[in-house]
Amino acid sequence: MIERYSKPEMTRIWEAENRFKIWLDIEILAMEAMVGKGWIPADALARVRKKAKFDVARIDEIELRVKHDVIAFLTSVAEYIGDDSRFLHMGMTSSDVLDTSFAVQMRQALTLLIKESEKVFEVLRSRAIEHKDTVMIGRSHGIHAEPVTFGLKLALWADEMRRNIKRLKSARETISVGKLSGAVGTFANIDPFVEEFVCRKLGLKPAPVSTQIVQRDRHAEVFATIAIVGSSLDKFAVEIRHLQRTEVLEAEEYFSEGQKGSSAMPHKRNPVLSENISGLARLLRGYSVTAMENVALWHERDISHSSAERVIAPDATTVLHFALCRFRGLIEKLIVYPERMLENLDRTHGLLYSQRVMLALAAKGLSRERAYETVQKPAMACWRSGKPLQSLLWKEKSVRDLLTKEEFEGLFDIGYYLKNIDYIFDRVFGGKGGKA
Repeated sequence: MIERYSKPEMTRIWEAENRFKIWLDIEILAMEAMVGKGWIPADALARVRKKAKFDVARIDEIELRVKHDVIAFLTSVAEYIGDDSRFLHMGMTSSDVLDTSFAVQMRQALTLLIKESEKVFEVLRSRAIEHKDTVMIGRSHGIHAEPVTFGLKLALWADEMRRNIKRLKSARETISVGKLSGAVGTFANIDPFVEEFVCRKLGLKPAPVSTQIVQRDRHAEVFATIAIVGSSLDKFAVEIRHLQRTEVLEAEEYFSEGQKGSSAMPHKRNPVLSENISGLARLLRGYSVTAMENVALWHERDISHSSAERVIAPDATTVLHFALCRFRGLIEKLIVYPERMLENLDRTHGLLYSQRVMLALAAKGLSRERAYETVQKPAMACWRSGKPLQSLLWKEKSVRDLLTKEEFEGLFDIGYYLKNIDYIFDRVFGGKGGKA
């Protein structure tokens, strides 16, 4: 039944029309369960099914007076169905409707987030394969380290998105729980069968035990998951921002015809999409903190969580959905500069080969400490002078004593660093390209 509520856009999930439609379904399904047990007349259910409607504007009008959204809703519905309204909401409390419908909405929202995350994975996979052999320098602490490929960087992101998809699916399972157990969760005025029937029809599971509400550790898990996915996007975006810096310029966000980068400087091409994603991730992490605060409530419930959830649920799911869509478009159109990558790779005049030379000297009998010192001295001279590390190293007598010219020159082969790229890709994507 969940699919009947699905909307093409995240924002529609959180519109009043969708929320009240779910509320009405819950009320009618509860009646259906009671008819099945012979507790209320079947003809009443038939009349309610035929007449039941609600009016959003009318609900808002009534709520201004009664200061209670569920009562306002039930009053609006009663105006359409008349006397049979006495069979609605029998033995139920407001949170039976609110929490169960909230679970449906969160399930809808997470389904959209999963679908968009799967699209992000596919784009990352495609571009990773495209750039599997596009060589670039790897960096640690922001400093040149050893060669990688741009495809390997994207494969890393794809693998992380696969984990995020798994997290979102787990979060959807965690939140897919409803309750119709009455004012304090004891089923004093409603039979457990009704809860089981309604939840099954909605694609939910009954909460094994509840108070007046479904416990908010479930919701905290969902919002923490949303924050983690946002933080992954933030991580990817920060990398793109670094790669687009003028001094680096190894990749760049697409700059469309007529786009302007600055009101003052006509030359500017800024990583605004990535910066936007980083900012949105901060919001998502903040929402997760609010969800954690909602876990601790007084006794069988209070409503301190309610006002917060009315903000963070639509905001967090909509913000993440937007960020995922934005990131997918960014990667699809990302401009990659392989020539600049090679140019930057050569900026340190061969320093990237230092570890391989050190290991070769150690393999010839030098202690690791002595081999390190032998390579480090010419490496520091290379930093200062800009002279090639290869020529500076060959001047070292200890190097010439241990390595032939042919052995030494063979150490400066960039292919050595890339020999396991195919192996890594096969682990990440499998022989057929892999799936999320």
